[in-house]
Amino acid sequence: MENPAPVPLGDRLQALALRGLIGGLLRLPYRLRVPLCGWVVSRLIAPVAGWRRRIRANLALIRPAMPPAEVQAITRAVPDNFGRTIIETWSGAEFAARAAAQPLTGPGLAALEAARDAGRPAIVVTAHFGNYEAVRVALLARGCRLGGLYRPLDNRALNPAYEAALLRLGQPIFPRGKAGLTAMVRHLRSGGMIEMLIDQHMAHGTPMPFLGQPAKTALTAAEMALRHDAILVPAYGIRRADGLSFDVVVEDPIPPGTPEAMTQALNDSLGRLVDRHPGQWLWIHRRWK
Repeated sequence: MENPAPVPLGDRLQALALRGLIGGLLRLPYRLRVPLCGWVVSRLIAPVAGWRRRIRANLALIRPAMPPAEVQAITRAVPDNFGRTIIETWSGAEFAARAAAQPLTGPGLAALEAARDAGRPAIVVTAHFGNYEAVRVALLARGCRLGGLYRPLDNRALNPAYEAALLRLGQPIFPRGKAGLTAMVRHLRSGGMIEMLIDQHMAHGTPMPFLGQPAKTALTAAEMALRHDAILVPAYGIRRADGLSFDVVVEDPIPPGTPEAMTQALNDSLGRLVDRHPGQWLWIHRRWK
């Protein structure tokens, strides 16, 4: 077996800096650390990383007539929400206790509970919106055997700490890749549930409208739901105005159909939510390439 390539020095330094920042924030009370991390990411990191420029470019593509003041507000709100999500994820039991206590609402909740009680597989589709981990934690707390599919970080020096943070919020988790897919399918076949995010650009995805523009989108969630007779349910952790709590909303299951039609329904579901809460979706992504 070949030894893995050494981690680049830049990645090691970046991981060291981020672990230092996160470790320092974790020493603060929860109510202080969450907004402070949001402020640091929004006001200090986002300008240097070029995220503000990317957010403005995406908004210009999707909402070219948006007033400048609203563009400015979203440009600050998006990295603030991202920063809050980062430190919430790393806050382990403190975040998990809060997320588990959030009320679960929405027209699809009964169908998801029925699947749980019957041992029927389910695929819960969410997005980089609000805090998607609030969905996973809230459903785990209510007896759903919900495993999370995640994309390992490109920074291999930071990824072990990221995986450990995800595991502290609940198990199982499945990394993208052959081994993770095998374990995820086994979990589904046993009557388990999985959480998937489908709002990132996928090079081999199918171009489908999202917020009015074609975006390459993976059909995987719909294809797996059809293959394994699993219900397909959109769900979101919508951040409340206090910045610390969430409304965990489960929408109606997507009716069976073609993978394309089902995936378009998922895109439309998220699009409606982004229209209502534009500052909570991760416009930093290069979603439309």
